[in-house]
Amino acid sequence: METEVQSNFTYLGRTFNNLSVNNSSSAFSDCSSDRSGEFTTTSSQSRRLLLARASDNYSDELIKQLVSNLESNSIDVATQAAMEIRLLAKNKPENRLKIARAGAIKPLITLIASSDSQLQEYGVTAVLNLSLCDENKQLIAASGAIKPIVKALKTGNSTTKENSACALLRLSQIEENKIAIGRSGAISPLVNLLETGNLRGKKDASTALFCLCSIKENKIRAIEAGIMKPLVELMADFSTNMVDKSAFVMSLLITMAEAKAAVVEEGGIPVLVEIVEVGTQRQKEIVVAILLELCEDSFGYRTMVAREGAIPPLVALSQSGTSRAKQKAETLIALLRQPRSTNAAAAVTTTPPTASGVSF
Repeated sequence: METEVQSNFTYLGRTFNNLSVNNSSSAFSDCSSDRSGEFTTTSSQSRRLLLARASDNYSDELIKQLVSNLESNSIDVATQAAMEIRLLAKNKPENRLKIARAGAIKPLITLIASSDSQLQEYGVTAVLNLSLCDENKQLIAASGAIKPIVKALKTGNSTTKENSACALLRLSQIEENKIAIGRSGAISPLVNLLETGNLRGKKDASTALFCLCSIKENKIRAIEAGIMKPLVELMADFSTNMVDKSAFVMSLLITMAEAKAAVVEEGGIPVLVEIVEVGTQRQKEIVVAILLELCEDSFGYRTMVAREGAIPPLVALSQSGTSRAKQKAETLIALLRQPRSTNAAAAVTTTPPTASGVSF
């Protein structure tokens, strides 16, 4: 029999109390560094790449030479330099500050804006790896990296898009950067990556959106970009292992009236009820909180949830869920069973609001 483990789930500074989880892994896997494969190299490149991967003391002189080569008129030379800096920053944490202090950030940003897809990929991924050093984050943003990274997120190849999402996540860990990233147009392409990317792209997009949507203006942008459609679709497909991630993102947005309308419009209520019935303990806990938020001020939504057959699985959850899930389930059951009195009818919405105020 599965043993329930009580824990607090903390991600990027926000804690979800008393979550029940089945293992120690969190819903979000942080973007630690680029995760693409090693590079195909010629024999003349192999020695320096081996040093880049293995040396503990890559010389300051050689790093300076690599930084200088980033600005070469030769695409091949610049590509080689970006590749080595990418590997240096990926494999040796102590090199990240050293590379930044050698002046690599601005020429790497120039590469991100390159029309050459390989240069763009290596540039954005090197910046991602440098951003793993907290001391580099503000310098990267102050050097003008956000807009080129957003452009790469829109126009790059799949690896470039994924690593751009991770780079934006890293930069958004500084609170003021969240506003700049949102105003630079990042939210819509992140939603697009969530909807159309491969599995890694979806995971990276959801993690970045979770962080960025902690502020209201980015929540509005995400809803206007149509985020509820991919969230509902991912929550309906247990095989993707994206239910938890998508539910956490939805839980940030559901306090907005536009988000509630969008969830209903995208057919989210049956999906949410199914998760309460067959999901994991953590999934059930997140989703019952979403349903409670949805139903609190709308008799119309309560009717829809009740008609979907929510009460039996909610009763079961109120008896066997986590302490937080039990409390939320009991409150929601009481709401669903509450008769619509004259006073209540005047105080609550009689029919679900439309999403006409939301631009898609």
